[in-house]
Amino acid sequence: MSKRSLTLFLAVGLLWGIPYLFMKVAVVEFQPSVIVFSRVLIGSAILVPIAIRRGALAGALKNFRYVMPYAIGEMIGPWILITTAEKKLSSGLAGLLVATVPIWSTVITSIYGDRSVWHRKRLMGLIIGFIGVFLVVGLESFSGEQNLLSIGMILLASVGYAWSTIMVNRKIPHVDGIAINGTAMAITAIFYLPFAVIQMPDHLPSLKAGASVLALGLFSTAFAFIAFFIVMNDIGPARASLVTYINTAFAVLLGVVLLGEPLTLGIGIGLPLVLIGSYFASRKDQPTSA
Repeated sequence: MSKRSLTLFLAVGLLWGIPYLFMKVAVVEFQPSVIVFSRVLIGSAILVPIAIRRGALAGALKNFRYVMPYAIGEMIGPWILITTAEKKLSSGLAGLLVATVPIWSTVITSIYGDRSVWHRKRLMGLIIGFIGVFLVVGLESFSGEQNLLSIGMILLASVGYAWSTIMVNRKIPHVDGIAINGTAMAITAIFYLPFAVIQMPDHLPSLKAGASVLALGLFSTAFAFIAFFIVMNDIGPARASLVTYINTAFAVLLGVVLLGEPLTLGIGIGLPLVLIGSYFASRKDQPTSA
């Protein structure tokens, strides 16, 4: 991995680890629909023109029947679920639960016929990962420190992330990722526009909350996707997907350091198990050379 690729890789990890902090700050003064609408409006305003300049937007529009369900599974559903859940969950726990995406991806690909999930290492990863999730959910919810419904919302969002990415990679692998995501953000903005208008705050929000929403759209939505696709082109999809583990570490660390969130027993025990399980679950055994 070159120095540029490593720098961008770490940058994506930070940009996709910090949105949980931004959402936690913003949701105090903004309704979730307003936050989601604002971030996708900013993101689409940046990504769609890039897709047009690259001559790639037509490909996404031509395959609208796949981009639409991708938008639902990747943005319309998950982003409202996660933002709403962060009213009652710590940002670090939210980031930890989203780290289960590789586990759900492994399960879903097995349903599509990928039998490699039953290989020893991947099966071990699934078992370890689910033990981690079970411990997180159990220790956090039954201790009364976190809300069980909110935990379930983020796990459901993680399943949506996993399914939508697999679906779009299976159906339209040839279509430019910037164009797909820019179009999906535009679809999401249109969907949430009426909700955002109705629920727009009737007072001027604080600078901290407004800046969090702006940063969420610029950095964690637009720039993060741009940087990720550059990294993916440099080092390949498999290695680029490992950024998930960096995201989670940043999410937990930033929550503890900047928001003063507690490093709870559930996070302390579940975090390493989920990361280890996700890593092995997402690995495919390489054929041995003769």
